[in-house]
Amino acid sequence: MTERLITSLTNDTVKSVRALHMRKEREFTGQFLSEGLKFIGEALDMGRTPRLLMVGMEARPHALLDRARAATEAAGGEIVVVTHPILEKISRRDNPQTVLAVFDQVYTPLDAIDPSSAPAWIALEQVRDPGNLGTIIRTADAAGCGGVILIGDCVDPYSVEAVRATMGSVFAVTLSRTTPEAFLEWRKTWPGSVIGTRLDATEAPGSAHFTRPNLVLMGNEQAGLTDALAAACDVNVKIPMRGRADSLNLAVATGIMAYAATEDR
Repeated sequence: MTERLITSLTNDTVKSVRALHMRKEREFTGQFLSEGLKFIGEALDMGRTPRLLMVGMEARPHALLDRARAATEAAGGEIVVVTHPILEKISRRDNPQTVLAVFDQVYTPLDAIDPSSAPAWIALEQVRDPGNLGTIIRTADAAGCGGVILIGDCVDPYSVEAVRATMGSVFAVTLSRTTPEAFLEWRKTWPGSVIGTRLDATEAPGSAHFTRPNLVLMGNEQAGLTDALAAACDVNVKIPMRGRADSLNLAVATGIMAYAATEDR
């Protein structure tokens, strides 16, 4: 395959990749932007190949870059070489990564999830911050959770900000999205414990009895879990606050719950 050189900031390919910063465009195309060889390597390890590989003219030779080029070509993707100003314009950073890639989004339907394939899963209701969501996806991967289920009006996990925060785990963790109504119906078939977090709960995660596979429900940053989802839990717990702070960042709280739900008891 001949690699195409692009030097114009107004090139149509450059415009289409830049447009992936907008949720409307990501939903229309079903694609998203990933930055850096580390992320691309994670994708390749998980059997995901770029639709488009964009390589900066200053990119240094690297075995992983050679692998990315070969995988993209074998999958019928496109490879383009671009100037530094183009990378800056697309990434919206002064020091952009020298390699970018466009991938297809992947969502798994609820009924295709196998709860027993992992010790725990995370479900998030109306999470609004992309940095929090990306960090939660990364933490779910690190803790050995099967995936992250997005309930209701959540921020896009494939936004550039969220993908950056995943540090590549967006390719390793199952992602699903659903309505509250569909989730509540599906929850009835869950074979293990369903665990919520509430400020008015009295039991701590370390003392509660969980039966694997565990499904951990976390509410949004401001309001927490809605009453309907909290009522659907087998147990609601509260992470103890032993100092002056009265709450935790959502990503931190979810991390604590993820490890509590995956540890051996």
